[in-house]
Amino acid sequence: MNLLLTGCFKYSDEQMEVLRSLGYNVYFMQQEKKELPLEASKLDAAVCNGLFLSHDIDQFSRLKFIQLTSAGFDRVPVDKIKARGMELFNARGVYSTPMAEWAMFRVLEHYKQGWFFRKEQEGRRWVKHRGLREVAGMKVAVVGAGNVGQEVAKRFKAFGAETTGFDIHTHETAGFDHMVLTETIHERVGEFDVVVVTAPLLSSTLGLISREVLLAMKQDASLVNIARGGLIDEQAMCEVLAERKDLFAALDVFETEPLAEDSPLWRLENVAVSPHNSFVSDGNNARMFAVIYQNLKNFIEL
Repeated sequence: MNLLLTGCFKYSDEQMEVLRSLGYNVYFMQQEKKELPLEASKLDAAVCNGLFLSHDIDQFSRLKFIQLTSAGFDRVPVDKIKARGMELFNARGVYSTPMAEWAMFRVLEHYKQGWFFRKEQEGRRWVKHRGLREVAGMKVAVVGAGNVGQEVAKRFKAFGAETTGFDIHTHETAGFDHMVLTETIHERVGEFDVVVVTAPLLSSTLGLISREVLLAMKQDASLVNIARGGLIDEQAMCEVLAERKDLFAALDVFETEPLAEDSPLWRLENVAVSPHNSFVSDGNNARMFAVIYQNLKNFIEL
């Protein structure tokens, strides 16, 4: 079988050999926008990220297996893939730990005034801050109770917070004290001190965190987005955050990336911006390769 690997994952020579040992003819391309190293019609499997944004999937007539290195499916033509009965896998579980830690870090950084103390340290000033807060006893909403959301909830629970998951079901879910339907976010958001967004970007979740939801947030609440920028109405968020100085937003993802230099989000004092970096970790390579290997092994043994 012919397997295409792309530069969306950094393979060691040893990892390449392990995949070849499964029985694959391995072809590699660094940039997914570039010319394919083999005719699309001759490929049986691919490990990629945004490959089909630049190459028409209809040209991959033999393709039966796609492994994504992303957790989301928003960069692949899912309907076509399903219609052709192709096997499609994402990076489920690979990035959950660092993303959950990032959400926890951003809230703690805000509650414990990390920016303030760093600024005072740079000025060599011995200044106390009397406005520090505790996570213990806070109510935390996690919008999207999947793998990432569960890891987020577990960490906040460990700090003594009460956790509520918003999803398309209300089944008992690990890490959550309560589960409610996503459609209730507008009427319930005012109850929470922290709202963490981890849901997938779908037509049903586009702009889920609307102007109305933002305006309804609790006094002094924090919003953390580690999912996709499109889940929040960005223009409305800019306006609401400029108006409501009590709110704090830690944003790792945006509607358009990189974030434009003229975006007001860079300048708002109640916003922490990071460049889609929450998933980065020294543990990702081993977890991702384990997923790639196991799924490719299962596929070739069918």
